[in-house]
Amino acid sequence: MPEPRSCAQARQHRRYPPAFEGSSMRIGIIGAGNIGGNLTRRLTALGHDVSVANSRGPHTLTELAAETGATPVTASEAARGAEVVVVTVPLKAVPDLPPGLFDEAAPGAAVIDTGNYYPKERDGRIAAIEDGLPESRWTEQHLGHPVVKAFNGTYAQDILDRPLPAGHPERLAVPVAGDDEPAKRTVRRLIDELGFDTVDAGGIDDSWRQQPGTPVYGLRAGAEAVTKALAEASRERSEAFKA
Repeated sequence: MPEPRSCAQARQHRRYPPAFEGSSMRIGIIGAGNIGGNLTRRLTALGHDVSVANSRGPHTLTELAAETGATPVTASEAARGAEVVVVTVPLKAVPDLPPGLFDEAAPGAAVIDTGNYYPKERDGRIAAIEDGLPESRWTEQHLGHPVVKAFNGTYAQDILDRPLPAGHPERLAVPVAGDDEPAKRTVRRLIDELGFDTVDAGGIDDSWRQQPGTPVYGLRAGAEAVTKALAEASRERSEAFKA
């Protein structure tokens, strides 16, 4: 979720702790918008080896690369050797991603899906989702790889502005859903390193609890409130998020 503030301004005079010793990972980010761009900024600052791609080509990412030290690549190259891949593109663009995208990823690579279904604003009608298929299950089916749903209800600027150390009373929590438990553990550890708590939101079939229109979507709160909001979610999609 974006917020209208300059990313360069937000980073000015900001310092982040280095990655845990020996924990640097190869991370591919597909999509360099608000969420993808700010994750690129934070993850490179933490010492990770980040490759970033968008739909317009590496030549359009030179400014972000110069700012962060990330490597601009094509979408088909972003997952090569990556232990974590972040897919943060509009939902309607998921079927257009290159086939075999994860064929050269590291074994057991964790794939983070940050996507949301916005049928009226952007994506158009997707019948399977309208019929009740969770958004991330639909994405997973198109990608041909298990996904972990995270950051879909996070304000992009908070990734820069609101990281806090573990145990801080004002630390925000991020719901995380996925069927692949080792991948989910990797993602939760990475989110903790980024400065946020996590709440296990169940499997991908439960990920509807964090879709747009649910109580947890866009919620800036700690783990207890996030857990409560997930439990209060209704399976009925609100009219604002129906085609």
